[in-house]
Parts: sequence; structure tokens; C-alpha cells
Amino acid sequence: MKKHKEVLERPKNRRKSSVREVRRSFFTKIAATSAIAPIVGAPMIAVAKSPIVFKMQGAWGGNDIMNEFAQEYVDRVNQMAEGRLRIDYLYGGAVVKPFEITDAVSKGVLDAGHQVPVYWYGKSKIASLFGSGPINGANSNQMLGWIYRGGGYELYEKLQKKLKLNVKGFFTFPMPTQPLGWFKSRPPKSKSELKGIKYRTVGLATDLMQELGMKVTQLPGGEVVPAMERGVIDAFEFNNPTSDRRLGAQDVCKHYSLGSFHQAMESFEILFNRTKYENLPKDLQAILKYSSEAASSSNSWTAQKNYSEDLKNLIVKDKVRVSRTSQEVFKAQLDAWDVVADRLGKEDPFFKEVNDSAKAWAKKVAYYGFLNEADFKMGYEHTFKVKLPR
Repeated sequence: MKKHKEVLERPKNRRKSSVREVRRSFFTKIAATSAIAPIVGAPMIAVAKSPIVFKMQGAWGGNDIMNEFAQEYVDRVNQMAEGRLRIDYLYGGAVVKPFEITDAVSKGVLDAGHQVPVYWYGKSKIASLFGSGPINGANSNQMLGWIYRGGGYELYEKLQKKLKLNVKGFFTFPMPTQPLGWFKSRPPKSKSELKGIKYRTVGLATDLMQELGMKVTQLPGGEVVPAMERGVIDAFEFNNPTSDRRLGAQDVCKHYSLGSFHQAMESFEILFNRTKYENLPKDLQAILKYSSEAASSSNSWTAQKNYSEDLKNLIVKDKVRVSRTSQEVFKAQLDAWDVVADRLGKEDPFFKEVNDSAKAWAKKVAYYGFLNEADFKMGYEHTFKVKLPR
């Protein structure tokens, strides 16, 4: 008991500290330790130093819904990084032209880019196989499965290494099939009617449509309608009803043909300068990676809402004549792709390796889908008492 009493008693020669001194001592200690570790329960942003800032440029004109898709990714990264990392997003053309994003990111002119792989088709036609390739029997979501579960991503990184690109890429948003496109008069219904049409598309679709006798020009989205107005092209496709309507397609054309094999599956590509990516802490690298998966779902839901609404607006408000691409044109595209894929495979063994890998995955996963999936078209027609175009 004596020992405890000595501990509890205050020495007679020690003066009593004031409340102000106690508070000053407390906050001095907090200030000294906060540089080492954040206060328990306080958000990281309260103690973080200046955040790492990445400049990301999209490949899309200012009014395009593609920027909204990109922003959904950026928002997720910025929220999860809690002030340690911030992506600032720029519209297409802010720093470089849309088709120059890959080089700009690789060289560090940009920290990041939001585009589609087909936009660096000029470096390698193989790039289109990772997100803008013609038909192989599977849809966009299934082919995104090939990239992440079927060996596609390893081949994608192998291609980057072959091309000496200093980039790290992620894929997001398996897009709906792209339309055959916009025509000034009745859309072509046969293979012979395709010949001679001056047409805008990009990537391997260029090779396919040229095989069908079309005269193809590759243009970024913002240049399409002006080219149509000047007569540089007679017809075009871009991506979807919302983008097309915002571009003003309905002001230069009144015929819109939905469905095509030329770009039946596509996904966004989110690029980072590899050196800058690898210098990030592992948890921030993970946020950049897994935010692409989160944005994939968000992009899909945003597309469902907007694409359907704008297709209706094109028909009702803009008086556009919407039709379904003919079976003869679909068949002609398949035959043309066989020729193109065989030729490119003979020219470049790596093209064949990548295409064979994608086809093997498609054969496996699409087979299950075709056997198992309900006939949703039948269900739709029954529920709403309508007959859809065949």
C-alpha cells in the first residue's frame, strides 16, 4: 500500500499544470505523430500530402457520351484513392489528336488515356483483335472474358512489348454491337450494293469493308459529320444511337441500319504510362485496375438508359428511318472476314496466334450461351405484343 500511495501522491515541489498547458502539450504531440500515421478514424485526405495527379485524355469530342463513360471510371478512382491520387480528365484534342493517345501516353506526354484499341491500329492491325474486331461467334462480354480469363491479356502485353510501348492497359465496358451505319438513301441490302460506297469506319473493319468493295476512310468521331457534309464520305458508322445523335448524324442522313458484323464486339481501353503506373504504391495500382471493372458495370447501365432513349428520339423526333441490316449483308461480311483473317494470318504469324486464341475462347463460351440462353426476343414479342424486324 505504501508504494501505491507514493505513486498517487504528487511531489510537493511540482507545480500544478494549467489547463492551457495540458492542451498545448496534447496538440504538440499530435502534430508530431500525425506525420507518421493518420489519426484513427480520420479520412486519409485530412493528413495526405499533395496528391499524385494524372492527366488523362479521352479520344472523344466534348459532347460525346463516351466522356461520361470515362468520367465514371475517373470518379471511382478519385473516390477510392481518398486524396492520395487524382485523375484529371480532358476531352479529345485537348493535348493530342484522338489517334495519337497511345504514343502520347507511352512517351509520358499524357499520364493516361481513354480510348479503344482500334485507335492504334496504325501501329498494328492486331490491336483491333483486343476490342474492335469483327465477328468470331461471341459477343463483347464474352470476348472481354477472353482477355481476362482466356489468355488474351498476356497476348495484349506481348504485343505492347513487341511494339516497344511503355503502357499499362485495362479493359472496360463490353459494348453492344455497332450499327452498319448511316446512309443518305436506302441502306444496301446486298453485297453488290455495298460496292463503291465511300464509308467511314476504323480498324479491321476497314479491311473487311474494303474486301466488300467499299472505299473506306478512317476518321475520329468529331470529323465524321463534317466529312459527310463535304461529300468526302457517303455513309458512316460511329458507335451507338446516343453518340450518333449527339454528333448530328440525323441532320445529314435519314437512314440508319442497325446490326453488323464489322465491329460486333468492342471494349474501352484505359491506358497508363507504365513507368508512372509501376511507381505507384501497390494499393493505388489496384484501385486503377479494379476501378475499370466497377466502371464496366456502370457504363453498361448508362448505355442501356441512353441508347434506348436516343434510338426512340431518332425515330420519333428526328424522323429517321431505322431498319435492320439484311441477312445477305451479314453473310457477305462473314465471307469477307474469312478472306481477310486468312490473309493477315499468313502475313503475320502473331496475328494468327492472337486470332486463334480468341476463336478458341469464343467456340467454348458462346456454345454454352447459345444452348442455355432464353429466347429473349420471343419473350419481348409476347410481353409487348409486337413483331420485331427479322
